[in-house]
Amino acid sequence: MKDFDYDVLIIGSGAAGLTLALNLPTSLKIAVLSKAELTEASTYYAQGGVAAVIDETDTIDSHIQDTLVAGAGLCHADAVSFTVEHGAKAIQWLVDQGVRFTLDETDHLHLTREGGHSHRRIIHAADTTGMAISTTLVNRVKSCAHIDLLVNRVAVDLITSKKLGLDEDNRVLGAYVLNQHSGQVELFKSRFVALATGGASKAYFYTCNPDIATGDGIAMAWRAGCRVANMEFNQFHPTSLYHPQSKAFLVTEAMRGEGAILRLPDGERFMPRFDSRAELAPRDIVARAIDFEMKRLGIRCVYLDITHKDPEFIISHFPNIHKTCLSYGIDITKDWIPVVPTAHFTCGGVMVNLQSETDIKNLYAIGETSFTGLHGANRMASNSLLECFVFAMAAARDIEQRLSHTAPPPACPLWDESQVRNSDEDVVILHNWDELRRFMWDYVGIVRTDKRLQRALRRIELLKSEISEYYSNYKVSSNLLELRNLVLVSELIVRSALARKESRGLHYTLDYPQMNSGLVDTVLVPPEFLVET
Repeated sequence: MKDFDYDVLIIGSGAAGLTLALNLPTSLKIAVLSKAELTEASTYYAQGGVAAVIDETDTIDSHIQDTLVAGAGLCHADAVSFTVEHGAKAIQWLVDQGVRFTLDETDHLHLTREGGHSHRRIIHAADTTGMAISTTLVNRVKSCAHIDLLVNRVAVDLITSKKLGLDEDNRVLGAYVLNQHSGQVELFKSRFVALATGGASKAYFYTCNPDIATGDGIAMAWRAGCRVANMEFNQFHPTSLYHPQSKAFLVTEAMRGEGAILRLPDGERFMPRFDSRAELAPRDIVARAIDFEMKRLGIRCVYLDITHKDPEFIISHFPNIHKTCLSYGIDITKDWIPVVPTAHFTCGGVMVNLQSETDIKNLYAIGETSFTGLHGANRMASNSLLECFVFAMAAARDIEQRLSHTAPPPACPLWDESQVRNSDEDVVILHNWDELRRFMWDYVGIVRTDKRLQRALRRIELLKSEISEYYSNYKVSSNLLELRNLVLVSELIVRSALARKESRGLHYTLDYPQMNSGLVDTVLVPPEFLVET
């Protein structure tokens, strides 16, 4: 079995991981691990854009206030200010890397508007912003001799000094990683480790996230001793294409920003009945309104209508959506788009400070894996990519400052699989995966009750027992590792939801429909790391 030594190990190849790699000193030896191909991350599929204040008619204070309102009182003011104030710098860095954003007729960056924003401040590349950012950053990283890009690697678990029984403050020493090419688990030792593995929306049956969004970083951090926060706040994007042949294709919120209207099958525009901002209300409100109407009327979808706009405008602003819908027989210049809500973003995550460091020394969490306090109870559109860039840059600065007094990790044991055997029952993994995602959608979705949550928790406990036995007796596989992580993260979601006795933002429960006056984060601590006081 192979072992590797690096200065910085970055697990994940999305916007956060690549930004960190490109902002670290070139004197460092860096590894970036990707579960699949380098662009197979949520970043690549992002359509909307990056929110930042770059227009003279907009203000930092306005962006901050919009974010605080959308977050339903739970945003951390310091994290919001820190992120928004560094927005323009992040955009300039992306431009400097070569990202080709859409320009207006004066050759300035074109700005669009999305739900919750009071100004046009979304910088975008038509409706394929994520693709433009991802491909540009991947190409930049490929040109760096000091960065190794390793694909088809699935992290198994973190290695820490506490796990090895060392007499020192708990620090990260590296990770065990499954090489899907060889089937072997490799040892990666590193002075610093960054978790940039994205969110956990694959816990839900309907999601617009890629298959890699299985909560790996959150699960590994929890097992290593990190706290997590606000895992009950799972964002459901209001408008995913509803078509039997479509694999949850997202219809960007920017379309509503440009005037698209949500309609019932009879043509009624229903959003003004739910919120004065109508289609531009925050995502939690829009998704819940659609869910309510679908259940009230017994319909399978609602419709997004932009046919009142000029066809040339539609095609030029939303070329990818136009092309994709057309492949399913829907001409968005003439036809309404059938849409449904779908699991989209994990607002909670591993608790970090403004430098992105977790509870474990030299371990960082960035992007959707982390809980920075920016999103509160509901993420505002296009703040997520901004968070990736700002906090990855902050992590890079912090790592650089720690280099001189951070020793290389000590010797670590190789992965031992001498007591396990190959599995001949992988069908069990697939069955459990399907069961988990279905009951999470049914019981822990847009509208919840304590009874549904308890039902989900009982099933999770059974799955955990089965998976633990399976993990102990058979060689690890990517499917087993992902299922193990998803079940754990699903448990964190359910326990967090049960702890919140109110409805706020993305967490809506019929048992507690009102919002409490107190503003409290839901913080979970791994039981074995609880300190008695």
